[in-house]
Amino acid sequence: MKVNVIRVLLVLVGLISLANLLLVLNVSNPTIGFALQAVVSVLIIAYGAFFKLIPKRVHVAAVVLCTFPVALVVFLFMYGNTGNVTYSEDVVIVLGAGVRGESVTRPLARRLDTAFYYWQRNQDAYIIVTGGLGSRATITEAEAMARYLERRGMPRSRILLEEYSTSTYENLKFAQQILNEHFQGGFEAVLVTNDFHIFRAVQTARSLGLSVNRRGAYTDWYSWPVNYLREMLAVVNFLVFG
Repeated sequence: MKVNVIRVLLVLVGLISLANLLLVLNVSNPTIGFALQAVVSVLIIAYGAFFKLIPKRVHVAAVVLCTFPVALVVFLFMYGNTGNVTYSEDVVIVLGAGVRGESVTRPLARRLDTAFYYWQRNQDAYIIVTGGLGSRATITEAEAMARYLERRGMPRSRILLEEYSTSTYENLKFAQQILNEHFQGGFEAVLVTNDFHIFRAVQTARSLGLSVNRRGAYTDWYSWPVNYLREMLAVVNFLVFG
């Protein structure tokens, strides 16, 4: 009886994960995280369906193997939700994300809202928005971000644009070049991105010699699976290959 309950629960979890994937596709642009979640969902369903046929040692190995990703997710969540801003920084760096047409996607809107709330408390700061032209966009990510901030009430004169990057590394590298020219006497910066992404973003900034404080933007709970799966792979890749 207990085994049957486990089988049903596993299959149900896999099916819910697939349904969640379709939901998130409506608010985010596709990434490798979507493919990862689809694969994991199918594996969970298959694991549940053939649960009785799988040897006990494989069940034990599966539990052990799940320990590392669970621990990594907890670490990324905790790190991303413990910011260290002072509200005296000179500039907020907002990393780009998906744009559809001329509209920012929901994850990107969360980043921009976080940056705007910061600016409301420190209106001497600039915000630099980063990101080039994406496959689903008709304007650059940076321009879409700037327009979003303007609609929220931020003056265009306090917004700097970096419009050529295509990755987190380029976001930061190109932004650093612009900021070095704008703040010739040096600057203090806050890095804003979604909470799951903030650890890798901060480490990337440090690899460029860019010292930043951090402020993670809230991630909608229903998009946790796709984002954390993708980020786990990206973090491992960053730590191994740099």
